[in-house]
Amino acid sequence: MKVPAAGAVDEGADSVGKAGGKGRPTPKRAEAEKQRRQAVRPPKDRKEAMRLQRERARQERQQRVEALRRGDERALPARDRGPVRKFVRDWVDSRWNLAELFLPMAVVVVVLSFVPVAAVQVGSIYVMFLMFVGIIIDAFITGARLRRILPARFPNEQRKGAVAYAVLRALQLRRLRLPAPQVPRGTKV
Repeated sequence: MKVPAAGAVDEGADSVGKAGGKGRPTPKRAEAEKQRRQAVRPPKDRKEAMRLQRERARQERQQRVEALRRGDERALPARDRGPVRKFVRDWVDSRWNLAELFLPMAVVVVVLSFVPVAAVQVGSIYVMFLMFVGIIIDAFITGARLRRILPARFPNEQRKGAVAYAVLRALQLRRLRLPAPQVPRGTKV
């Protein structure tokens, strides 16, 4: 066994470090602790702390909304997770629903109710009533179809609340739905 003499330099090692090394010397413990304390420096006053907290919360919210728009399964809230909910979302998004026309129609009815002609005002009320009836019928049809499809498609999965989830999703305008629609209309799901 060959022992190097004192002051001798090993020829196999270079000054940068070993192959696969980090390329810099390990910091002393005091330096590492000093850097760690500086990185976690608390805010000086309450106002600054609240500002930082609001900023962090805003960034987290923004990241969650972006993940919802992408349809990232890991970022979904508990009510939107699972294969049954994904199927329901895709099923609702792949078809036209009368309920999604409710909000635009409601705006038209409100505008028409300000027209000083009585026949137009009464007609707008009848149109709104017919929309309500149509939405209720559409919701019953949606529920009946899903109650028939889901047990056949997902016999061993938890299906509780899936029909209500579908009806509520159908009530939203397609562009405003979160998680964002992943399938185009007319797609066979």
